[in-house]
Amino acid sequence: MSKGEAKPFLKWAGGKGQLLEKFYALYPNELSSGKIKTYIEPFVGGGAVLFDILQKFDIENAVIIDLNKELINCYHCIKENVNELIRHLEVLQNKLYSLTAGEQGEFYLEIRKKYNGIRLNGQYDFEKASDFIFLNKTCFNGLYRVNSKGEFNVPFGKYKKPLICDKENLLLVHKLLQKVTVLHGDYTKCRQYASSNAFIYFDPPYRPITETQSFVGYSKNGFNDANQRELAEFAKELARIGCKVMLSNSDPKNSNPNDNFFDDLYEGFAVERINARRMINCQADKRGDITEIIIRSYCHNNVAKVLKAN
Repeated sequence: MSKGEAKPFLKWAGGKGQLLEKFYALYPNELSSGKIKTYIEPFVGGGAVLFDILQKFDIENAVIIDLNKELINCYHCIKENVNELIRHLEVLQNKLYSLTAGEQGEFYLEIRKKYNGIRLNGQYDFEKASDFIFLNKTCFNGLYRVNSKGEFNVPFGKYKKPLICDKENLLLVHKLLQKVTVLHGDYTKCRQYASSNAFIYFDPPYRPITETQSFVGYSKNGFNDANQRELAEFAKELARIGCKVMLSNSDPKNSNPNDNFFDDLYEGFAVERINARRMINCQADKRGDITEIIIRSYCHNNVAKVLKAN
């Protein structure tokens, strides 16, 4: 993204920043023509696609939803009073920078313990949000993982001077969020906002491509094959009322060429495979290019160009 454009304010596993150029050709034509006025993103995560669409197209209103209450709290705080959040983050950043490497690790654990002890009772909490962003910027690989008690448990990342308070970007995000309705809950909450002039993008926790890989730790409940089937039925319901629906997921064929789970599940939808570099594995030699799938309830000629580029 060029200078002056909002970008995700968090590091987020499975983020779509690297795929935005490919996504552009896969968006509905009605976005460019101005016929689509509403954008909806359940499973919003880091928001790369949200910020991309809000800055490229004439969207009148958007809705974002996520089951991660702490994540949604961050979006609320940035939207409602970004300067208050910046103030909290500057305090955390200045404190971290003043410490030795060993002291930084102790400070991280102190903030993590405090973060896990804060319960979100109201609409938003600035201390919880600033701690969330601090932990995201300083934890190992920027992962968000919780244990069975719902407590964040990722270890310290040992970065020397991570940028914790990106004031310029936070102000840009704040401006964009003024047209966004921010909701905590599961993806079915988007039903009340769905219409024939809406584009809905689903980026759920990915289906594991091997038996040992199951990074679905954004919440303590995970997202299994039964959940994937329920989501598919919901996506078809939205498509039937005229919504333009697009989904992302892992490609089972990376490990088993005969696994047609998503091809069968979304029969009648357009299913494309695109290359993506994923960095989630802690072992560097196991990171690299894999294919991911893009599933759409619509199709247009630009698809051929995307496939040819891959």
